[in-house]
Amino acid sequence: MTHDLVAALRPLLTAEASAEAHASGAEPGDLEQAVWLRLLEHLQADGPPPDPERWLRSAVRSEVRRTRRTSRHERPYDIEPADDVERDPEQLALAAARGRALRDAVRRLPGRCPSLMEALLSPKDLTYREIAGELGISQGSLGPERSRCLGCLRRLLSPEVAAREPRG
Repeated sequence: MTHDLVAALRPLLTAEASAEAHASGAEPGDLEQAVWLRLLEHLQADGPPPDPERWLRSAVRSEVRRTRRTSRHERPYDIEPADDVERDPEQLALAAARGRALRDAVRRLPGRCPSLMEALLSPKDLTYREIAGELGISQGSLGPERSRCLGCLRRLLSPEVAAREPRG
């Protein structure tokens, strides 16, 4: 039953998401993904909707409104947070060495992790939407991809970090 419903709704969802996404600034794939998730939650809680096409159109519009509300609140920082602690040359050298070690580890990451992490570390303070556009992936997949990349980065850096801790 679920498979038949999904197969029947797929063309309608693709059309609705494409029509609504661009006006809201969202990616059609992100809208589709969010609506599929809503449908699965609805099916689990209440079973199939009585009028699936109407439910789907309403869910798409609801997701578009949610995306608009969320994007209105996303603002990049104008400046870096204030740092009132003056650093001496030793602290500056150590910070630079940590930065180089991090960048070196990022370059050793697999797949598209290096480009994703570079975008996240960019001084431009890019939003998820900008990063997704730059990398050509959906905004909804950035979070899971970021988590996987950070896990790889932790594994790469853990021997270096562990070796620096004082032993006593």
